[in-house]
Amino acid sequence: MTSLPDLPDKAPSVRKSDPKQSRRGFMEWAIAVIAGVIGFGLGVPLAGYVSSPALKRREPSWVEVGPTDGLQAGQPEELEYTRTVQDGWRTTASKKAIWAIKQPSGAITVFSPICPHLGCGFRWDGGDKKFKCPCHGSIYDVTGKVLAGPAPRPLDVLPSKVEQGKLFVVYKEFKSGLAQQVEL
Repeated sequence: MTSLPDLPDKAPSVRKSDPKQSRRGFMEWAIAVIAGVIGFGLGVPLAGYVSSPALKRREPSWVEVGPTDGLQAGQPEELEYTRTVQDGWRTTASKKAIWAIKQPSGAITVFSPICPHLGCGFRWDGGDKKFKCPCHGSIYDVTGKVLAGPAPRPLDVLPSKVEQGKLFVVYKEFKSGLAQQVEL
């Protein structure tokens, strides 16, 4: 009788797990997770540091407009001043205007020169004793209250103070066409 040659076993071989390989795989996974946590922990503050100047609002500052001794009670006066803005390495100077009104009590009210309706410039009509917007016909009294026209709110009052006889103002701009003041 002839013997059959020994054939290799065709059954699928079951691979035994190598303890060194599983430990190595776990260590690689653990190192990747730790590196990811460290990278995320460093990346979030770095992203905030890089993007925060673009998202930060410029702090408004008090600007000297001029002496208050020339203002007459109840008589609005348009005052111009130069505002300097520091933006990084660049310094820009721009001319701004405000309307200042000395009250009988001596307090000074300062209005933005921009009409709350659509952002036009308005003027004081001394004959009628009213502020008038030539663009859309809004009319305001000396206190800024709307008397006529499509304006949705009174004139915008700006923060102001008087120190040593000089008027200081924080210039702000507001969205036009809204019933409430929304600062830009």
